[in-house]
Amino acid sequence: MTIAEARKKLDSGEITAVELAKGYLARIEKENPKLNAYLEVYDDVLEQAKAADKLIAAKKQGPMTGIPISVKDNILIKGKVASSASKMLEKYVASYDATVITKLKKQGAVFLGRTNMDEFAMGGSTENSAYGPTKNPHDVGRVPGGSSGGAAASVAADLAVAALGSDTGGSIRQPASFCGVVGLKPTYGAVSRSGVMAMASSLDQIGPIAKTVEDAETLFNAIAGRDPLDSTSIDRPASPKSDEKTDAKKFVIGVPRDFIKEGVDADVLANFNASLEALKGAGAEIRDVSLPNLKYSLAVYYVLMPAEVSSNLARFDGVRYGLHKDAATGIEEYFATRREGFGAESRRRIMLGTYVLSTGYYDAYYSKANAVRELLIKDFEKVFASGVDFILTPTSPVPAFKIGEKSADPLSMYLADIFTVSANIVTLPAISVPSGTTERDGKKLPLGIQFTAPYAREDTLFAIGTLFEKANIV
Repeated sequence: MTIAEARKKLDSGEITAVELAKGYLARIEKENPKLNAYLEVYDDVLEQAKAADKLIAAKKQGPMTGIPISVKDNILIKGKVASSASKMLEKYVASYDATVITKLKKQGAVFLGRTNMDEFAMGGSTENSAYGPTKNPHDVGRVPGGSSGGAAASVAADLAVAALGSDTGGSIRQPASFCGVVGLKPTYGAVSRSGVMAMASSLDQIGPIAKTVEDAETLFNAIAGRDPLDSTSIDRPASPKSDEKTDAKKFVIGVPRDFIKEGVDADVLANFNASLEALKGAGAEIRDVSLPNLKYSLAVYYVLMPAEVSSNLARFDGVRYGLHKDAATGIEEYFATRREGFGAESRRRIMLGTYVLSTGYYDAYYSKANAVRELLIKDFEKVFASGVDFILTPTSPVPAFKIGEKSADPLSMYLADIFTVSANIVTLPAISVPSGTTERDGKKLPLGIQFTAPYAREDTLFAIGTLFEKANIV
């Protein structure tokens, strides 16, 4: 069931929020043991649903009233455990609500539980969770993507109507592609980061994972907007004018073909070309574009992100909250706590980030990465100023890979982010939409394509995404 379908049934009285919640709880109880999408199912789900039914009965409902959703384990809900899938915060109970949670609570959304993820959002497979990997609903021998793998799997397996995830370098879009659902990385600042555990503060964004573009838009509208608790948040832009582009015949889609070659799976490339033809058939203009510095985006990301990780995760010191290990001296306690609390990938990124920020290397790596970031921003601005409405690429260069396949090769895992990291670096909105399937070992695995739009133009992403859905590619 989609948000739109559930809304109609709830408002007409065909079902109640309690009945809907019970249906999802029963399905989670049956399916989650084999998927490990949820780390915890909340014990007050039916109480939340009863409150939603009262709002509906009083005709005070909003678009998300009574809608059962899952929440990534790094987003705070007051009184609930939020561990970021780490032993470091295994017993941490949130003392306040994230702003996105506050907004959804006001509408009467129903929070089913917290979903599995790569520890502190570091990874692209959800294998780096301290509580075991999440399995892909389409093939349980494969990863669901990451770091919002549990959130994407919960939606794909119909264990939630929709989900909240976070995206630092593709952590919403890549798992959405692997699981065959829609994932939106909003414009930086469009959604408040207050109450989400910081990984890389200049890159992080909370966003929706949903079954349709329409649902993603509904959830985005419910959580977006300026927040005084987040100084980087922005006001929603004014509604589009009546003469804004609304059909494919008015859209110009830019394709950086030089970038979509090396290392891309043959089936992914064939699907991408078929998607281009479908868009062209719908009337969109396809135009080759040049983004000369795009080839450096992955290198830039893997300098900036670890640097910010090193700074943000310094707060987990065994003193103020979270895990604490006793030792003979304070510094030994610090080392013991972090050694036991952080997993291998978190330690790897902390060390890499500390290195690029250290004396003698700051200018060579961190400063240079920031300079190239500015060049990338100008590249995208130039393309969009030329009349292009979207940049189109595959979401991932490969379909979902097998659990354990890339665990011993971090570089191979990082390369899977090649198409997604640029949107975070240049602060632009991007959406992954299902584009078909490919077969592996007798199982059909989902594929996705990614549209990137100009700053704060989520409205056009929803328009082109909906048009692409209607092209019947999937």
